[in-house]
Amino acid sequence: MSEESFETDVLERSHERPVVVDFWAAWCGPCRSLAPVLEAGVEERAEAVILAKVDVDANPGLADRYGVRGIPAVKAFRRGQVASEFTGARSPQFVSEFLDALTGPSEAERLLAELRERGAEPDLVAALERDDYEGAMELLLAGVATAVDGRRDELRRLLLALFEHLGHEHELTLRYRRRLASVLF
Repeated sequence: MSEESFETDVLERSHERPVVVDFWAAWCGPCRSLAPVLEAGVEERAEAVILAKVDVDANPGLADRYGVRGIPAVKAFRRGQVASEFTGARSPQFVSEFLDALTGPSEAERLLAELRERGAEPDLVAALERDDYEGAMELLLAGVATAVDGRRDELRRLLLALFEHLGHEHELTLRYRRRLASVLF
C-alpha cells in the first residue's frame, strides 16, 4: 500500500465495508507477532472486512497523517473515517473482538432499529433513514438541552452512538461533540 493508492484502496473502499489498516515496519518485532493474528482474523471475515498494510518507513506521510506514534498501529476505517483503533501486539481474542465490532451493526444502527420498533422519535428516524446525520444531531442536541432525567440520557446515548458510527475524526462528530459538551456542562 502506498500513499498514492491509499485514497482508493482504503478511504473509498471503506464506504462499502470496513478496511483495517495495519501500520507496521519490517524491523518491528511486535508487528511480526501481530501480523499473522490480524491476517487470520480478517481471513475468517473475508466477506465483511478488508485488510491493508502500510509500511511506515516507506510511507511516513500516511503515518504522520493518521497520528501513528507507535507500531504496530491498527486503524479501522468506515465511511472514509477512522472508526476504531489500537496500538501494539494483541491477543487473538482481542483482535477477534475488534474485528467483530466492525462487522456487526453499529450501536447507532441497533438504536435506530429499536426506535423503529417502538415507533419512537419519528423525525429522528426519518432523518437517519435518509442519512441526514446533521439533521439527526440537531434534533438530538435540541432534545438533550430540554429533556430531563432518563430521556436526556437516552438522547445523549443516541448522539454518542452517532459520533461512533461516523468516526472520531468526522467533521460532524467534532462539531457536535463540542456542542454537546456545552449543553451538558
